[in-house]
Amino acid sequence: MSAAAATTTAKQLLMTVHESIKSIRSMRKKLPSSLSVGYVPTMGALHDGHLSLVKEARSKNDVVIASIFVNPTQFGKGEDLDKYPRQMEQDSKLLQEFGVDHLFAPNKELMYGKNHM
Repeated sequence: MSAAAATTTAKQLLMTVHESIKSIRSMRKKLPSSLSVGYVPTMGALHDGHLSLVKEARSKNDVVIASIFVNPTQFGKGEDLDKYPRQMEQDSKLLQEFGVDHLFAPNKELMYGKNHM
């Protein structure tokens, strides 16, 4: 394995999952200001379009952060929020394989509080 391949493999194994705002903010504050950061927001159920955005972010930034959050406010009346695919394990693996450094994966209660929706 080449040094570049070993570095890429090591990066793939080191994706950190943040489930709290405090955790993602803490990580971001610790990053040197000289590093560029790419952010790819998603609702999960990743497809080639998402992955092309991750590739682009990876090619242009020192650190790549992705998020997976199924946002209930993006679903209108009659649209089925409960049927939206949730495949966190599969999506996390894909993001890791594509070189994402940090994944922000909050739940609805964290983002909106327990009494919202």
